[in-house]
Amino acid sequence: MIQFEKVLYTGRTHTSGGRDGTSRSSDGRLDIRLSSPGAPGSGTNPEQLLAAGWSACFVSALKTEAGRMKVTLPADLVLDAEIDLGTNLGAYGLAARLYVSLPGLDLKAAQTLVDAAHQTCPFSKATRGNVDVTINLL
Repeated sequence: MIQFEKVLYTGRTHTSGGRDGTSRSSDGRLDIRLSSPGAPGSGTNPEQLLAAGWSACFVSALKTEAGRMKVTLPADLVLDAEIDLGTNLGAYGLAARLYVSLPGLDLKAAQTLVDAAHQTCPFSKATRGNVDVTINLL
């Protein structure tokens, strides 16, 4: 378990109704309707939120690692994330695939950056050992 020297930020939400409810952040910047995957409705679901959060965090980790390594990232860097919700032996679980595109960057340098980002990204750390993760460098 990590013991922080300093807490940099705490995200706070208030959720009611579970997968078919609503969620709102304490600062009001996030105010969403939730819908179960595949169910009718206009809401998002936790898997989409995890995909968005993890991909944003991972891109930031790539930027941090590129700065450390003195590598210039391409302006058209993108990351697509897929989060699977599934069952195994009657229990729910998650799996993830991250697709990282670093056009124009040398393949070896790109792989080094992706590997380093996966070690430092807080979302990658939080899921390590609990979620099957595949990272594809495009």
